[in-house]
Amino acid sequence: MNSSLTRPLAVVTGASNGIGYELAKQFAKNGFDLLVTATGASIDEAAIAFEGLGAKVETVQADLASYDGVESLYNQIKATGRPVDAIAINAGVGVGGDFARETDLKDELNLINVNVVSSVHLAKRVVKDMVELGKGRILFTSSIAALMPGPFETVYAASKAFVHSFSEGLRNELKDTGVTVTALMPGPTDTNFFHRAGMDDTKVGADQKDDPAEVAKQGFEALMAGKDHIIAGSLKTKLLANVSKVLPDTVSAEQHRKLSEPGSGNN
Repeated sequence: MNSSLTRPLAVVTGASNGIGYELAKQFAKNGFDLLVTATGASIDEAAIAFEGLGAKVETVQADLASYDGVESLYNQIKATGRPVDAIAINAGVGVGGDFARETDLKDELNLINVNVVSSVHLAKRVVKDMVELGKGRILFTSSIAALMPGPFETVYAASKAFVHSFSEGLRNELKDTGVTVTALMPGPTDTNFFHRAGMDDTKVGADQKDDPAEVAKQGFEALMAGKDHIIAGSLKTKLLANVSKVLPDTVSAEQHRKLSEPGSGNN
């Protein structure tokens, strides 16, 4: 029988590596077909692994920092002729460094476009379809950085605070529609994120990090259970996030600074 008639479809953005790659594997292992996207050809290599887990996979190379890139992705989703049963809006980038003296405005505006604008844009397109069908699951990748000020990655932390707030508000709006919204909130995770953000010389960049496969597993399980959010990863990450909720922002900011200040990894 045609799998499109029997298997649900999941969309995962930023699926070529890191948490997104592991989320796609979770969907594949749990009976979903996939439409996965990333900016480069590495998404086609990742698709081979997903197919090995039994999923029918379609790949889309799209630059989600641009309006046209998001529209192109959505058009490809519609072209499948299949409803989206679940979507992981996961694509994201980071920028680390001294805001006043080191970081580049173009990089920070690109971050906002990927982390914030594309999340709203893609959700706007997909949520309407899900509501019309009366079912669907949405997973936004936020971060425990959403819970605290983030010196030396100020724009990144603010972008994740937006995603978290957006996710929680949208969840409430959709509570009677059959569509659920879950925020995945990992801590420092063993991906190429910190290297790409220019944070190799920071303490957080140098320290041991959580396993992206475990983060994704916890996120997938929370999504399927319809939870509002999940602080995913190790016990250390969960404790850090919960402590940050009760500390004054000034204290949380100082703690974050010790982890993210350039050169802190050399101390």
